[in-house]
Amino acid sequence: MIRINMFSQAASVKAQGVGSAYTELIRLLRTHLVDKFYVTNNKYGKSDLTHYHTVNPTYFANSFSPARGRKIGYVHFLPETLEGSVKLPSLAKNIFYKYVIDFYKRMDEIVVVNPIFIDKLVKYGIKRENVKYIPNFVSKNEFYSESQEKKNSFRHQLGIPLNKFVVFGDGQVQARKGVDDFAKLAEANPEMQFIWAGGFSFGKITDGYDHFKKLVENPPHNLKFTGIIDRQKLVDYLNIADLFVLPSYDELFPVSVLEAFSCGTPVLLRDLDLYQAIISGYYLKGSNFTEMNQQLQAAAHDTAILNKYSKLSDEASEKYSEDNLAHIWDDFYHEQYEIGRELGQIR
Repeated sequence: MIRINMFSQAASVKAQGVGSAYTELIRLLRTHLVDKFYVTNNKYGKSDLTHYHTVNPTYFANSFSPARGRKIGYVHFLPETLEGSVKLPSLAKNIFYKYVIDFYKRMDEIVVVNPIFIDKLVKYGIKRENVKYIPNFVSKNEFYSESQEKKNSFRHQLGIPLNKFVVFGDGQVQARKGVDDFAKLAEANPEMQFIWAGGFSFGKITDGYDHFKKLVENPPHNLKFTGIIDRQKLVDYLNIADLFVLPSYDELFPVSVLEAFSCGTPVLLRDLDLYQAIISGYYLKGSNFTEMNQQLQAAAHDTAILNKYSKLSDEASEKYSEDNLAHIWDDFYHEQYEIGRELGQIR
């Protein structure tokens, strides 16, 4: 049995996609592939494969140990994708960005969640042949379509009329997520109920913290900020939503979109090139606020549009299902094991 040790502190920061992706992968390995891989977390004993999910300095240091076997890095962000997320002094930012790339270069193999970032890693000096694209996924057991009775009950609990159009978005409250445009959409559509789930996972170093703190405390009358919520509550919100809206300016492969797909919720996104390689055709899109607002209003007044994109969400969720990704991860880890044996990294 192949021994895989996972190094991760993703759970130390609540409500961020890296943690969700890590949780899903661990669950997959311990359910679908439990007879093939012996998986440990944050252990310093000997391993065949070591999979690094976060870039902690202690992990960089232990990557020099031969006990790590073959080293796999998981790229959930690049320096440029941190812009609009956290605000650091210029010197600290430059040092951290260089460190991130140095960390990735320490790996024997890199996994990216979006193929569009392969070229960017190559520009940073990482060999193309050492980069593998494996998409994120979510479990249908965790994110699913609820009964109409349960949806109605949750609306009643929140005091939302059954006939009111609900727009839902989630993610950290920060500039990169397009939270300002989400609030503008609420102001432009006062007859709808807008809900944003998420908070300040990085606290006061969140880019634009003071501005967004004021917005959260004094939102438009039809916009509710829930703060950070647990997974079951997230499922409930996704199910009462008529439309999931994520106006992000930059992403890798947002788990939140996959969660919406898995619940059968129609999706509206900002039109970004990075989505084209992974989920093209499954969502409504607008390149700016005006276009997104037009798409929103069209969907709100045409059930045929909502029905079409609800079905497309179901189709997308099958493509990025746990079962499909189990085969991909199975093949990948076995391939890495064989390469490690050939190169003498695994003894």
